[in-house]
Amino acid sequence: MMNRGGNKGGGRSVVQQPIGQKRLTNVAVVRLKKRGNRFEIACYKNKVLSWRSGVEKDLDEVLQSKTVYSNVSKGVLAKTKDLVAAFGSDDHTKICLEILDKGELQIAGKERESQLSSQFRDIATIVMQKTYNPETRRPYTISLIERLMHEIHFNVDPHSGSKKQALEVIHELQKQFPIKRSPMRLRLTVPEQEVSALLEKLTTWNASIVSKDPSGNQLSIICELDPGLYRDCEGLLMALHGKYEVLALSVHAEGDTVIDQHEEYEDEPPRSLIESADSESSKKKGTSDSDLAKKDPSDPAIQLSEKMQAQSISTGNVKATGEGKQSKCSTCNASFGESKLFRDHFKSDWHKQNLRRKSKQLPPLTEDECAADIDMDDSKADLKDYSF
Repeated sequence: MMNRGGNKGGGRSVVQQPIGQKRLTNVAVVRLKKRGNRFEIACYKNKVLSWRSGVEKDLDEVLQSKTVYSNVSKGVLAKTKDLVAAFGSDDHTKICLEILDKGELQIAGKERESQLSSQFRDIATIVMQKTYNPETRRPYTISLIERLMHEIHFNVDPHSGSKKQALEVIHELQKQFPIKRSPMRLRLTVPEQEVSALLEKLTTWNASIVSKDPSGNQLSIICELDPGLYRDCEGLLMALHGKYEVLALSVHAEGDTVIDQHEEYEDEPPRSLIESADSESSKKKGTSDSDLAKKDPSDPAIQLSEKMQAQSISTGNVKATGEGKQSKCSTCNASFGESKLFRDHFKSDWHKQNLRRKSKQLPPLTEDECAADIDMDDSKADLKDYSF
């Protein structure tokens, strides 16, 4: 008599189960190569960066399993002898911590591209906040900062902080373009007998003194100082037995600043830029030829400044000569008379379709062409559903 397992007699059949496998899906994998072997751990998505930045403290919220793998996607566990040879221990929790701190986070291509794009925008925002145009003492627009970053061929380092990279970008931009660090505003308070030494040092640093306020046997000075001299100023105040207070990390000219705050409106030139361009053009008309002759036309900084001013002036002229308050979307090459229609346009399928075409270096479609293109895509999708 033969049983269901195919064995003769009364013995039971033995089902061969794979051992050493524990499959996990939809996880973030952190990988570390050591001693010629690959070790991986399975983590929750978006938790690895929080752990490394110190935001997340609970290890159980980061790791899906306190187990070391040689391949997470296949569920193959790391061998004990390999763990001892590489880490000197077979304690999985301890090894997981080391891999979590030193390993490389494995992410998909689109996710990596999204992170790099977001960090690039963060760096450009920091650069905009910490710099200004030396002629107008106003910050540059974020779209202009991003264009200049592309011109110097800046690449984002995902393993470095945004602030550190922003300072490096500022240093590189200053070599080629008219851009300066925004000064800090400080309140310095020193005894009366040390005032002369402080003023002498501030003169050496080319600091701008805003006000002086004597109070008793002390003098309080509000000044604007280059951020690179902050540590030197701190050391000086300690030597003079004074105290300091940071009033503002970045100081720009008073008034409306030209800042492009909304990504969906970056195709439309800011109104303050147009107004500043008109005022600059009127000032230029009143400038005598003798003043213009003092500038060296071969200076690259002056050439770039004139080029940017010409662009802003031409933009203002186009805006002024068009119909009243016409808003134009450069992505779709379309104009709108009402601001509500203009805002609604950025949420439409027409604009989204042209954004996708723009990323692929394709020309924009009209509204009718876009509707036909979307209908065609829907038809193809329906045919695909019914294909055999």
